[in-house]
Amino acid sequence: MTVKELEPKALWNHFADLNAVPRPSKKEERVIQFMVDFGENLGLSTEVDKIGNVIIKKSGTHGMENAGPVIMQSHLDMVHQKNNDTVFDFDEQGIDMLVDGDWVKANGTTLGADNGIGVATIMAILSSTDIPHPPIEAMFTIDEETGMTGAMHLDPSYYTGKTLLNLDTEDDDELSIGCAGGIDTNTSYTYKITELNRKHVGFKVTVKGLMGGHSGMDIDKGHANANKILTRILYTIRTFAVLNLVEFDGGSLRNAIPREANAIIAVLKDDVAVFELELLKIAKMMEVEYQTVEKNLVINSEIVDFQSKMVMDNSDMIKILNVLYAVPNGVFRMSPDIEGLVETSSSLARVIVKDGQFITQSLQRSSVESTKDDVANTIRSSFENMGAAVVQAGDYPGWQPNPNSKVLTMMADLYREKYKEEPQIKACHAGLECGILSKHLPDVDMISFGPNIRGAHSPDEKVQISSVQKFWDYLLVALTRLN
Repeated sequence: MTVKELEPKALWNHFADLNAVPRPSKKEERVIQFMVDFGENLGLSTEVDKIGNVIIKKSGTHGMENAGPVIMQSHLDMVHQKNNDTVFDFDEQGIDMLVDGDWVKANGTTLGADNGIGVATIMAILSSTDIPHPPIEAMFTIDEETGMTGAMHLDPSYYTGKTLLNLDTEDDDELSIGCAGGIDTNTSYTYKITELNRKHVGFKVTVKGLMGGHSGMDIDKGHANANKILTRILYTIRTFAVLNLVEFDGGSLRNAIPREANAIIAVLKDDVAVFELELLKIAKMMEVEYQTVEKNLVINSEIVDFQSKMVMDNSDMIKILNVLYAVPNGVFRMSPDIEGLVETSSSLARVIVKDGQFITQSLQRSSVESTKDDVANTIRSSFENMGAAVVQAGDYPGWQPNPNSKVLTMMADLYREKYKEEPQIKACHAGLECGILSKHLPDVDMISFGPNIRGAHSPDEKVQISSVQKFWDYLLVALTRLN
């Protein structure tokens, strides 16, 4: 069975069409034009604001023409990650999808269900001829995954609706009414390069096979960070064997937990046997440590042709390994007010060491502005202490929960009515756009919900077919009660 044969057909067909369009963050020109063509071909009012967000409006159906407009919102861009052995050009290729039982997956890459299922859902409502709904103001934002640029620069004059449905959460029994804010910390340091004066052997040390995932939603699941594991390996082995760091390349995206990292090192020829023995010991130790969560963890090394004798100066290597080892990563603080909610976290997303430059990217998140500042300053001070330049940018606010929300009351009552169970009313540790949108649209009542999506921001991303049907059925009834 192909994706286009799944039910509801309209939604899955639009998802397939959307996934045929390359849509990396900050390169959304093609998907913007795709959405404009879609709206105009339906004869609907279609506009693009100055930043690139697409607005498509549709009148209410018979009997609901005079109801208050509802804003339906999802983002157009998707996270691009692939397995190391997958050959794929995200800038040119559409996503290769497959049906696996009750799940839709991609072949070795991210799927784009985050937030393509939300986009496709709105498209299905806009293109429908028989679905009852109030007037719709569809808001398709850009660049959510790498800075929330579309939400940041939203022009509120395009919207009159007083209720907003954000279709960007990943559990079909959850109604989200709050989220974390975030800030990026980017660092740089110029290290000294020196020439080896003794015989060395080049090795490439690799960490791979990790779960990865969303650095907000998955930060409390115990998934290992490849950058931290590789740092621990190098930091430990250098106490047993003389080695010099040549290159380090770990992680790929600022908002994804790193799945893979590798380093090229020069090991003193006389210490090669010790190096290989200690690496084997560490690999076995970490397999035991992570056996419950990271069942596919691989740590290995291979000899590489090391022609150059130029390596990182030893004093700089000590500084860099020390800061990478010491910098906090993972959950910083749990919420004292909402049970089970991560309040504050940091993820060391990217590490690059090459040609005299040491660069890192990390993302700090918190639902409390003061603790967001605290963890950001903790990361800043760690790198400044070694003399690195630190730039913090992309600061965006959290979304303050409103337990008295009118749309929440309606959606919760509907969930109980349809499914005879309590919905999970939660704030999440991801950076939903609602926090920013609420600053532009302060009088708009907002809620976020969606189908079951697992492994977002990783090549293991998948969306549950039966859950999409549940989400769709729930939404269709909800639209008839929004007035």
